Amino acid sequence: MSPAERIRAGLAALASTAAETASEIPAVERLAARCAATLRGGGTIFFAGNGGSAADAQHIATEYVVRLRAPRRAFRAVALTTDTSLLTAVGNDLGFEQIFARQVEALGRPGDLLVLHSTSGASPNLCAAARAARSAGVTVAALLGGGGGALRALADLAVVVPSDDSSRIQEIHLVLEHLIVELVEDELAGEGGGER
Repeated sequence: MSPAERIRAGLAALASTAAETASEIPAVERLAARCAATLRGGGTIFFAGNGGSAADAQHIATEYVVRLRAPRRAFRAVALTTDTSLLTAVGNDLGFEQIFARQVEALGRPGDLLVLHSTSGASPNLCAAARAARSAGVTVAALLGGGGGALRALADLAVVVPSDDSSRIQEIHLVLEHLIVELVEDELAGEGGGER
């Protein structure tokens, strides 16, 4: 396969996965509504993931705090993947499985939302975070792939990309997250969400 053919095939695969993910539109709408309700109520949206999904979590938290489209007030969002001192201390002292759960235990409150990014839905540290969130009264949402894994059952809201290709799943997750931020910005713009 030539480089051009490989690129064409990759783009076609992405388009196909995006088209198949349209079946998840109702779940995406529910997640957007939950994000808006969380922020409207003064809650915080927390994001977590591993590897490329950690990068997605950081990326999307930034979109909430800074802005995606129009000037507006900052929205309360935190990526639980960024504090290296905390992550390494928890990993060393309590185990890698607890790196997100410990933060949720410390920071999560009823009315908050935890959004987990996972291509497999099987990561022990994300499952532990979901359980910690449930104990703290924090709503759990998950962006998943394949069959959704164990996280699907632990989440109050799940969006599952129908693919087993990690890169395609992550690409679609980011598209969906951007669309959700757009919807949230539109919804909150008339409720003091505009520029101050």
